[in-house]
Amino acid sequence: MSILATEQVSHSFHDKWLFTNLHFALQKGDRVALVGINGTGKSTLLKILAEQIVPTEGKVVKERGIKIGFLSQEPSFNGMETVNDFIYSADNEQQQLIKAYENLLISDKIDERILAELTDKLSALEAWEYEYNIKTILNRLQISDFNQTIDSLSGGQRKRLSLAKLLIDEPDVYVLDEPTNHLDIETIEWLEKLLTTGNKTVLLVTHDRYFLDNVCTEIRELDKGSLFIYKGNYTYFLEKKAEREAIDAATAEKAQNLLRRELEWMRRQPQARGTKSKARIDAFYELEEKSKGAQKKENVQLSVKISRQGSKILELEKISKSFSEKKIIDNFSYIFKKGDRIGLAGKNGSGKSTFLNLITQVIPPDHGNIIIGETTKFGYYKQEGLTFKQDDRVLDIVKNVADYIEMANGDVITASQLLTLFLFPPEKQYNLVNRLSGGEKKRLHLMRVLMANPNFLILDEPSNDLDIDTLNVLEEFLDNYNGVLVLVSHDRYLIDKLTEQLFIFENSGNLKIYNGNYADYKLEQEQIIRNEKERVKSTPVEKKAPSSKTEKKRLSYKDQLEYESLEKEIAEIENTIKQNAELLNTITSHQEIAAIALDIEKLQNELDNKSERWLELAEYM
Repeated sequence: MSILATEQVSHSFHDKWLFTNLHFALQKGDRVALVGINGTGKSTLLKILAEQIVPTEGKVVKERGIKIGFLSQEPSFNGMETVNDFIYSADNEQQQLIKAYENLLISDKIDERILAELTDKLSALEAWEYEYNIKTILNRLQISDFNQTIDSLSGGQRKRLSLAKLLIDEPDVYVLDEPTNHLDIETIEWLEKLLTTGNKTVLLVTHDRYFLDNVCTEIRELDKGSLFIYKGNYTYFLEKKAEREAIDAATAEKAQNLLRRELEWMRRQPQARGTKSKARIDAFYELEEKSKGAQKKENVQLSVKISRQGSKILELEKISKSFSEKKIIDNFSYIFKKGDRIGLAGKNGSGKSTFLNLITQVIPPDHGNIIIGETTKFGYYKQEGLTFKQDDRVLDIVKNVADYIEMANGDVITASQLLTLFLFPPEKQYNLVNRLSGGEKKRLHLMRVLMANPNFLILDEPSNDLDIDTLNVLEEFLDNYNGVLVLVSHDRYLIDKLTEQLFIFENSGNLKIYNGNYADYKLEQEQIIRNEKERVKSTPVEKKAPSSKTEKKRLSYKDQLEYESLEKEIAEIENTIKQNAELLNTITSHQEIAAIALDIEKLQNELDNKSERWLELAEYM
């Protein structure tokens, strides 16, 4: 039974119908990804289901009392002033108690009587686990200054704050529009676990194929106003979509052949008045519609000339950079070579964008030298996007760089022809840039960077707001690109496919070079963590009396009980996983194997969370 659905929903935008009579239903426990090219109406459909906008026709129906959480690409904060005001809902008793408790703990003087009252109330409402979950969510999303005004937050901070609020509120249905934008890879992996733990109902739009595969069990494609459903992962979707398009093309080709004969009949026939003739005329128009399915699908075409590259490309000699007291890069050296394909990895704020600004000489280093080769020509795709005037047209953006562009095969084309290759048809080239969608602006920015024929290409989060089809074309272009590539992306699929080396930004300005892609690095890190857990378990914990400085960090009685119980729970879960794994070897039923495998996955997620909490508490024992 559906808990959220549309009934004959149709919606138009700028006098164009995005979809008509659309039926879209979610059942409890569904985890669905909505895919489609930019401009098909994915974000609009999410807003309609989340009751953020009213459809032009039709309506949304939902189960009584159901709560929908919506994450927009551009969050709204309803006049809230501070982070604290937004995080803790005024009408939620548990959240207000937790807010008071947290505010009391960070105050200069703690009133023990009030603390005792709050502790008793939180215990009575069984809110301690909820309080821990809130802390975990806020820490993971790097939200620590609760008195900061919302107006002072960057776009990325606003998106993370909005996501934090949604996760804290624990809605019945999670509706997420590009949830991985502005998150680092570690946080994305944590979010995957959170969304797949429990029987959550999730509907999301994302360009991140690993995230899509790891979270969703069903893909629905919005294509030319119609909805196509695929039960499976992204690879399965691609296979079945190709089959569907081949069938549609064959059907349309047959319709076109028949249409030619019918067209001759239409031309010869006088205006029809009889029933038989009228029926044939109606059939002609139906046939005409079917034949349109054979229209060639348009894709962005990337093919630009690469400038010649000399033997000296770029040398970094013991460079360092700090902001205030924080070291970003400390004494780092590297000589770039032809064919280098380097990914930058590290948490948000670790220094990746600073590194890019250093090598492109946007900012100077505090110490050391940056030597750029004479033939090195940078192409810098910035996360911030295009800079343009309010009266700039799409065509102006290209002509400001060049009127003619040389392609990889030596052909010279006009700015207008290049725009057409990037899916900006002539009628759209004279539109104002500020009327483009977010994805179209990103595509235009990418085109402007590539048309300068760079031989040292820097891409800072290129996958944000680009549809998957455009990303596939970009990947194919970069696969064959023979210049130097430096890539910053939270898209693990993109990093794995296009890079062969990582610069990893660690604490205190340490920049580590790792030979391999992100998947290799992740496997190595997981092994290190497993080894550390084994070491901690086998090493007796020495209990020390806390000093006056660390008095506030001393474990409460409740935390001590939790620490002791976690040891038993972890051992029990490990034993259950072992038993289930052994059981898999003794059964042949596919249904039973699938059910046990799902249990093992849930238990493993639970084990990871409890182990992480145990290690956290162990630091203060």
